[in-house]
Amino acid sequence: MNKQIAEKADLFLTGLQGRYEDGKDFFLFIQIDFSSGNKVYSLKVERTGELLSYHFMGNSYQTDFEEFRIFLKKQIPEFDEMHLNYAERGRNIYIRADQKTVVSETKDQSENPLTPPGIAVMGDREYYIKPDKAGALLSEIGILGKNGKVKNDKIRKYNQIDHFIELADPMLRRLCANKKSLRIIDCGCGKSYLSFALNFYMKEVLGKNCYFTGLDYNSGVIAESRRIAEELHYSNMKFIETDIGAYEPDAQYDMLLTLHACDTATDKALSFALKYKIPGIICVPCCHKELNAQYHMDGFENILKYGILKARIADSLTDGLRAMYLEGHGYDVSMLEYISPIDTPKNLMIKAIRTSGRKEEILKRYRKICESLGADLSIGK
Repeated sequence: MNKQIAEKADLFLTGLQGRYEDGKDFFLFIQIDFSSGNKVYSLKVERTGELLSYHFMGNSYQTDFEEFRIFLKKQIPEFDEMHLNYAERGRNIYIRADQKTVVSETKDQSENPLTPPGIAVMGDREYYIKPDKAGALLSEIGILGKNGKVKNDKIRKYNQIDHFIELADPMLRRLCANKKSLRIIDCGCGKSYLSFALNFYMKEVLGKNCYFTGLDYNSGVIAESRRIAEELHYSNMKFIETDIGAYEPDAQYDMLLTLHACDTATDKALSFALKYKIPGIICVPCCHKELNAQYHMDGFENILKYGILKARIADSLTDGLRAMYLEGHGYDVSMLEYISPIDTPKNLMIKAIRTSGRKEEILKRYRKICESLGADLSIGK
C-alpha cells in the first residue's frame, strides 16, 4: 500500500479515535491483520487503564489512541493489505485497506431500538434477555449451565430477571428518547444481577450508552459485583461500599433502582431520588416495620389486635403513602405485581416518572393521613 492509502485510512482511524474517546467504557479490543504476500502479521489492542496495550513484531507498546493511530499510519505502507476490527459492546466497525482503496463497514449487534424485542425461547413467553445473545452475562450470574441452556433450578430466577426488564423497558425508552446515554443508580444493589441485566439490555439490545452506580454497605456483595463487572468487561459500572444516606453523587442520575431494600432503606432511596430530582424510579419494597410500630386506626382495634393483619395492612398503607408522597412531588406513579406471590409475598413494584412540579394539595392530604394514623414516616426526611 502507498502513502495515499495510508492517508485515507488515517481519516477512518481519526473517526475511530473520536469514537473511542467518547466511549472508552464500551471499548473491547482492536484486532488488526496485516498481509504481505502469503504472510499475515497480527496485532491485538486492548485497554489497560487509560492507555492502549499491544505487541507487534517483537515489540511491546503502551500508548494513547493518537499515538496508536500514528503508529498504524506508519505501518500501512509496509504491507499489501490491512483488515481492522474495532470491537465495542454491541457493535463492530471493520476497516479494510488494500493497494487500491479503503472501505469501512459497521455491523450493529443491537436490535431496532424502536421495536420491542422478543423471540420465544422457552415455552410461549417472549424474552428480552435471550440466552443465545447474553450467554456471557447469564453464565456469569449462574443462570446458564455449561451446555448453554438455562439451568433447571434457575428457570424461575431467569424469568424474574427477564420480567423485570420487560417492566422497565417502557420507562427506559421514555427516559432515553432524547438523550445519548442514561445514568442509573442502584441503591442496596446486592450482587447487582438486575443492574447487570439492564446494562446488557440497554447497550447490546437498545444500543444506548449507559452508566451504573451500585451502592451497598455490605463489602462482600460490592466485591462480588466488581468481580462480575470485570469479568464481563462492563467498564461502565462502579460499585461503592456505602450507605445511601452518606453518598454524595458526582453526576446527575436519570433512574433510581431500589429492590428489596429493608424497611426505611427504601425510604432513604426514594428521598435520595427526590432530593436530586431523578426523573425515573423503580422500587420493589421489602419489609415495612416502621409504620407497623407506629400506626393506629380508631374504630379498628378489634381487627388490628391480630398482629398478622396489622402487619399486612401496614404494608399496603406504607406503599400507598410512598406513592402519594411521590405524586405530591410531581411523579406519575403506577403499582403492579412484579412476580408471582408464590415466589415471594414481597412482589409489589412501584414505578414513578417525574412529569411536573410539586403538588401541594396532595402533600397536604398526605400529611393529614399520616397525622390521623399517628405516623411519622422516614420518606422525605
